[in-house]
Amino acid sequence: MKTLQLLIVSTLLLASIQTATAALDFPAAQTEKLNEAINGPQRSEKNRARDPFRHPLETLAFFDVQDDMTVVEIWPGSGWYTEILAPFLKEKGRFYAAGFDPQSTVPYFKKNAALFEKKVNGAPESYGKVEITILQPPEKLEIAPSESVDRILTFRNVHNWTQAGAATEVFKAMYKALKPGGILGVVEHRGSSSTTNGSGYVPEQTVIELAEKAGFQLIAQSELNANPKDSKNHPKGVWTLPPTLRMKEVNRDRYLAIGESDRMTLKFLKP
Repeated sequence: MKTLQLLIVSTLLLASIQTATAALDFPAAQTEKLNEAINGPQRSEKNRARDPFRHPLETLAFFDVQDDMTVVEIWPGSGWYTEILAPFLKEKGRFYAAGFDPQSTVPYFKKNAALFEKKVNGAPESYGKVEITILQPPEKLEIAPSESVDRILTFRNVHNWTQAGAATEVFKAMYKALKPGGILGVVEHRGSSSTTNGSGYVPEQTVIELAEKAGFQLIAQSELNANPKDSKNHPKGVWTLPPTLRMKEVNRDRYLAIGESDRMTLKFLKP
């Protein structure tokens, strides 16, 4: 038991050291510019309210996202991170938003693709250089030209791919788009070995194995987005917690007190 406890402590200490090192190594000028984007008027108040749970500055610094890079955000959803990344990369970098297929026969995908396009087109001063591509496995996997990208980022999406049986294809597509030496950054709801498919949670080892199978090397892990208050045993899975609160008024205060889900933050290298 003592050996196990020492191993757990060592692992957490290593994660905290890696996180601190990433923050120390991130250039001051990049931090300043990233903070400008995080605090910019293009961000909605609703999205700003999630910052204490999602730690955008620290997370993007951990992934070493700099303003002159070519970056792909995978399945940006309503654009929570796009609101930060697009203005940050607008002057010197290049930003691809690899979203849902607007021609999809699945109503959810079609509707959200249209909403995201409307958001981008409605604010050219912030999103005028966003390049929208499509990731809709198994047919549409060209998220960016082959070996053209410095960073690929995906936030809380892996559970969708595992549930659909498409995770292997998506990780291969991400590997193909990255330059050698490029980084894949993954934030995902963290489950346990007994996590059931459909809960929104994924075991950390499952994500690591999917990435390594595609050719990636795990180079760092962080507890930046961890939440020890999350028991991960909720009636509506991860969507029981905020911001979704799928149980509505049932135990609402309890779920608000827990906060958003416990999340892994993983950094992979394409050799």
